[in-house]
Order: sequence, then structure tokens, then C-alpha cells
Amino acid sequence: MSRPLIFMDPYPRTQEMVYTPDCAVALAQMGDVVAHWGSRAPDDLVEANLDRMTILIGQTAMDRDRLDRAPNLRAILNVKANWEPNIDYEACQARGIHVLSAAPAMAPAVAEYCLAQAIVSLRGLGNADALYRSGQEAYGIAGNQRARSLYGAEAALVGYGNLGRALVPLLRPFGVRLSVYDPWLSDGYLRAEGVEPVGLEEAISQSDVLFLLAGVTTENEGFLTRSRLASIRQDATVVLASRAEIVEFDAFLELAASGAFRAVVDVFPQEPVPENSPWRLYDRTLFSAHLAGGLTASYARIREAMLDDIGQILKDHPPLRMQRANPKHAAAMRSR
Repeated sequence: MSRPLIFMDPYPRTQEMVYTPDCAVALAQMGDVVAHWGSRAPDDLVEANLDRMTILIGQTAMDRDRLDRAPNLRAILNVKANWEPNIDYEACQARGIHVLSAAPAMAPAVAEYCLAQAIVSLRGLGNADALYRSGQEAYGIAGNQRARSLYGAEAALVGYGNLGRALVPLLRPFGVRLSVYDPWLSDGYLRAEGVEPVGLEEAISQSDVLFLLAGVTTENEGFLTRSRLASIRQDATVVLASRAEIVEFDAFLELAASGAFRAVVDVFPQEPVPENSPWRLYDRTLFSAHLAGGLTASYARIREAMLDDIGQILKDHPPLRMQRANPKHAAAMRSR
């Protein structure tokens, strides 16, 4: 029998991220590797390998017609943390093709970011260094007039997927009251996870710290409107670390700048953000350039999970490490 063909089309991931020398050796032991870097693989390269393709690593478009021409395909591994709308998820499920995402591998780093930035925001430490260097610092209680503690705070998560499940264990030592709004999950499941299910309005208006962790779908894009954002508790900290498209973004920054709440922003509707963007002018917000998950350790976890699950699949065992696609949910996602 011929060896499995592993087709790598992981753009925008690079070789340094997902095809390090040790990873290349491991994949070569599992099958023949065809790889394309620097852009999405051209159609002629994809078509030339469809009949032998066993494992597809990347975001290659795979509609029903193309799946018909890939009779040996057993898995599609998206090494980004999203679902793209260019795959026929229902057809894959019907044919027993595993469709997987690397999202769980990114979650620990994002959770760490959320915890760190929440504390920095609550304590008002974002500009402490600049105040000190300019001689405008105030010491002790005088410099902590608006500082708040995470200990014993009311914390709410909007979205309880990979990110939420990674964040909750980090929050528990602070004795916070944890509530979650996630319309895709049952109240019983959330209570079994040790969090309190709440409605959207309660999550937004009754929290000292609000973590916005939901993905963006065809149904929820922009669902956090200006009027909803206006109900956020005065002086609460809001951490936006998943998808910017779930909020009315300009309104979010305007309300934060007005002092309605404190904001932490790591994601933007357009990336890279243009140099002359008015978003850069808003104050009272801690900005970072989509840094939450993109650590060397995250890509190491992606490679490890990818290799584990490919090995499982080639042995006719179910994948264990990466996230499986639910056809209905995956098809509705609108992540970039």
C-alpha cells in the first residue's frame, strides 16, 4: 500500500510555527509530505494531490465537489484557531472526515493575557510607569484612589469555549463570583463546570470584570451594541480578547474614553490597524496588537497536538487533542 499523503497548506502559519525540523521528521515518518508556504496553495497543486491526499493541514477550500475528488481524505487540521466558511462541514461529517482546529492550543496563552490585563486595568497600572518617569506619580493610597482588586470581584464571561475554560481556573484563586453567558451551552452544563449561567444583560450590567470571549458568527456579529455596552457597570474592566466583530467597536472605544468603563483591547475589526486610524487616539484603553495567543509556547502546543492527532487518525483512532468541528456551529462562524 502507498504511504499516506500529508498535504500542508497552513498559510498564514509559517514553517517556523508549524513545521520545525523535529516536526518535519515526525511527519515524514507518518507519510509523504507535500508542503506549500507563503500563500494559500494554488489550485493546480491542490488538484494534483487530491486523489492521494490523506491528511490536509491548513485552510484549503474543500467544497463537496473537491471532496468527491479526495477519496482517501481522512482529516482536515486547521492550525489556526478558527473555522473558515470554505469547507463543506456537513459533507465531511457524513464521510467520516475529521475536521479539527488548533484553538485549544492557543487558549492557555490567551487566558494568561486576560488575567494579567484585568489586574493591570483594575489596579490602574497601565500608565504608572509613565507617571513615575514624568515625575507625576503619587505614592501608596494617594496613587490608588481608583484602584480596584480582583479578589472577591464579580466576574462574567461572555462565551465559554476554549478561552473561557482555560481562564476560569486562573480566576478561581481570587475568590471571584463567576458567571457565564453562552447561548450554545445548557445551564446544567455550566453549573457542572462550577460557574453560574446568566442572561446577557445580567452578565454585562452586574460585573466588575467582563471578559468578552465569544466567537463571531452569522447570528451574533455586532450583538454588543452601544445600548448594551452603555449598561456596563461604572468603572468595570472589560477585556476584549476574542473577536472584535462581536462589539460595536467604535462605540466600545468611545464609551471607554468617556470613562464609562475601563477597556482592554487585543483584537480589532481590521488588522493590521492603519497607522492613521482614529482608534489609536482613544484614551483610557489598554491596547495590544493581537498579542494574547501568539507565543512560541502556543505554536509548540499546536505542533504537539497536530502530531498526536494525525498519529491517532492514521491508526484509525479518534483524535484527542484538537477541537472537532460541529458542522452547524463551524459553518456559522465568521472568524478571520
